[in-house]
Amino acid sequence: MGRATAEFLAKNDFIVYAGSRHLENLEDVKQENIIPIHLDITDTSNINKAIDAICTQHNHIDILINNAGYGLVSTVEDVTEEEMFSQFNVNVFGVLRVCKATIPIMRENNSGIIINISSFLGKIGLPLLTLYNSSKYAVEGITDSLRYELKDFNIRVHSIMPGFFDTKFARDNLVTNLETFDKNSPYASLVSNLAPVIVKQINSGNDASEVGEMILNIIQNENFPARATIGDKAKKFIPMRKELSDVDFERRVREYYNL
Repeated sequence: MGRATAEFLAKNDFIVYAGSRHLENLEDVKQENIIPIHLDITDTSNINKAIDAICTQHNHIDILINNAGYGLVSTVEDVTEEEMFSQFNVNVFGVLRVCKATIPIMRENNSGIIINISSFLGKIGLPLLTLYNSSKYAVEGITDSLRYELKDFNIRVHSIMPGFFDTKFARDNLVTNLETFDKNSPYASLVSNLAPVIVKQINSGNDASEVGEMILNIIQNENFPARATIGDKAKKFIPMRKELSDVDFERRVREYYNL
């Protein structure tokens, strides 16, 4: 999603600083309007260094898109302390760190847009994804609170809740707990039934270019709502979640995923 968005915004005359821990992965997208920059959202000093480098060139940052993240697949029983912290360190604390470093610049300019790439699983729970789900629930809470906190400084805050998209997420950004995926695990039946379905849905999901188009819409529309869903699964489940009672919604999810 980040790559597709960077390319789409660059084509629409935005100057995009594309952050990555591995700059070599961005050599093929480097161009006049896309500037790769080393960024590790778990390292506050590195974040500050990256932002200082941008401001040296431009004196301001107009838009922040928090897109980095990964998914931990584990039961709560099996998850380790290290895995728990790492999931939240990237998906939640990373968002907070980059916001913390960027907000003063936007506040001084009395202008800015922050867009958090969340997930439809930030409103819907699924087994084996408890840590990922809860991290995205947290991103939704951050978005809601910042909208109040930054309104007086003319800084808009939004979240995008994608469904399943055909990106490298399932191939490169899912981390599995070994105990959960052990064939002798008490959760073996759940894993064998659900995990392949989720991976298949991700790999056959929507095209990432749709996210870039929505981000441009958010940028251009001052009255864009706080959050928006994108992708087939998100458009299916999020409205259903609003319309049904907790009992009825849980029943529908159980039936859909054969839980």
